[in-house]
Amino acid sequence: MGRKRLITDSYPVVKRREGPAGHCAGELAPELGEEPQSPIKEEAELELLRQFDLAWQYGPCTGITRLQRWHRAEQMGLEPPPEVRQVLKTHPGDPRFQFSLWHLYPL
Repeated sequence: MGRKRLITDSYPVVKRREGPAGHCAGELAPELGEEPQSPIKEEAELELLRQFDLAWQYGPCTGITRLQRWHRAEQMGLEPPPEVRQVLKTHPGDPRFQFSLWHLYPL
């Protein structure tokens, strides 16, 4: 019968190469002039946004972005926290910051 076949017999082993400064090829580099944000600060900002999502006094948050919800609450005179708007403005393209907790759930 011979030796037992391994998965690596069918598929070649591919090792990730490291680029300059120890970065893997799949990692994105920060924009020029933009310093990377500490994970602790980022987690604190995401927790602030989660608390904003859970605060029902600002209205429902399904179907709209957090910034749209913030503007709607401001227009209705509900005085949403200005820190939330500041965090949303500092992360304009990041879906973790822009969309509410329930953005993946179907309506």
